[in-house]
Amino acid sequence: MHLSLRQLTTFREVMRSGSISQAARSVGRTQPAVSTMIRTLEDQLGFALFVRMQGKLTPTPEAHYFLEECEEILGRVERTERTLSRISTLQAGKLKIACHPAASSVFLPRLLTRFLLDKDDLELSLIMRSSDVIEDLIASQQYDVGFAETPAPRASIAQVEYDLECVCVLRADDPLARAPVITPDNLDGSPMAVLFDEHNTAVQTEAAFRASGCRFNKRLELRTFLPGLQFVAAGVCVMVCDMITAYSYLLQTQEPARLAIRRFRPRISNSVSILTPGYATPSMASRAFIADLQAAVEKMQSDIEDSLQQR
Repeated sequence: MHLSLRQLTTFREVMRSGSISQAARSVGRTQPAVSTMIRTLEDQLGFALFVRMQGKLTPTPEAHYFLEECEEILGRVERTERTLSRISTLQAGKLKIACHPAASSVFLPRLLTRFLLDKDDLELSLIMRSSDVIEDLIASQQYDVGFAETPAPRASIAQVEYDLECVCVLRADDPLARAPVITPDNLDGSPMAVLFDEHNTAVQTEAAFRASGCRFNKRLELRTFLPGLQFVAAGVCVMVCDMITAYSYLLQTQEPARLAIRRFRPRISNSVSILTPGYATPSMASRAFIADLQAAVEKMQSDIEDSLQQR
């Protein structure tokens, strides 16, 4: 037995209206077509749905029972159609995002706040993890999108890389803040806050000081640059930090700014990537968020460059 949704819908309309002609108008078909469809449905079911007397249709007891089944089936189909419509407009679904510490406090929450507007039924999971953990979460398809420091290429991960320039952060009233570019010569022996020894930015920064013949004074070793902003503001140290941390400060700062952000030379690089599972097709919500994230990274680069050129 193969019953179609059109048959069920037509039968429901006949039951609701009590009339073949009214049901025909409701479903947009001719009266003979509806009559034929009901007879065909009765033949398939093997029992009568209506008693026809003097031009009137009287539902049989079996028709009332069958209507309950039809209502349940059609109700489920209609709910499914509404759900699919919400998914297609990004109003429903699930999205799991993992991001590294630098982006977790300001940059990504601000972006997600805008992204989630008018998406009341979109479920979001956001966690902050180290970049190496994020790499494994994406490779194992436990999360849809990762935003982390760039890992070594692997087949199980698709990545879009951004080579971001590190900047120097110092107090706004530091005499060095008047210079447009800061070099190791300017910071010779100055107390510095840097990341742990194995981190690429720490390695590059120390190498830049050695190459310039300047003393690298590592006063503070951090796991992330975010707390370093407080130390710099207190005059404890200066930092050559990642662009996302500096940009997060700019997004939150109120005039007058306590910190100054300046270009540092030689260039210190910090590469970040948008990561997605290499063996899975991204959802519509994932693709839409990735497009917003790419635009946000590009805007950050432009805003930081504008800020540096104003000095």
